[in-house]
Amino acid sequence: MALLRLTKVLSGDRAATPPDARGRSTQLRSAQAPKLARGRIREDLDWAIERDPAVDSRLEMALASPGLHAIWVHRLTHWMWTRPGGRLAARLLSQFARAVTGVEIHPGAQIGRRFFIDHGMGVVIGETAEIGDDVLMYHGVTLGGRSMKHVKRHPTVGNNVTIGAGARILGPVHIGDRVQIGANSVVVKDVPAGAVATGVPATIRFPDMGQDPYELMFKDPALWI
Repeated sequence: MALLRLTKVLSGDRAATPPDARGRSTQLRSAQAPKLARGRIREDLDWAIERDPAVDSRLEMALASPGLHAIWVHRLTHWMWTRPGGRLAARLLSQFARAVTGVEIHPGAQIGRRFFIDHGMGVVIGETAEIGDDVLMYHGVTLGGRSMKHVKRHPTVGNNVTIGAGARILGPVHIGDRVQIGANSVVVKDVPAGAVATGVPATIRFPDMGQDPYELMFKDPALWI
């Protein structure tokens, strides 16, 4: 009898779930997608404005920031890259964005939220690169590979990282959270969280207690050349 009652309960649970519930859930997510996209765009704009004192409004940033334009196109091309049969179209669109913005981001690269490329021109981000949240990158930066094999060959960048103009980060190295990389530095080894890396090849240092990591990058400007 107990088994019979349990069978009835389970049958009732299945009957209580409409057969099209999954379809309605998918439709709900589709309806929410435009609202989510608008929220992400506002988030990008506000983050970028905080880091670019030359811009006065969301409208100006949205119309005149090639770095943001490249990032927004990448979000579309990355989605296309992950869909069956979408890789060629994704590559072609990314190359169009490269011609317009001067920023080359491979559709396979994985990029977090609130990523901002200031000025934009000359940035290259490879296929297997991974970038965390709240990353600020200046023009001329390369996240490049050092292998011709189909493996993880590009850098992984953590959260709250700043990468100065012209810096090169090469190979499957890991850049920890809150790292500052000086302009024109060449990084070929892992950089631990909270460190400052400057020079060719990059020398790793840690701020003294209470010292601003950004100001530490100016301690020896000769290392930038």
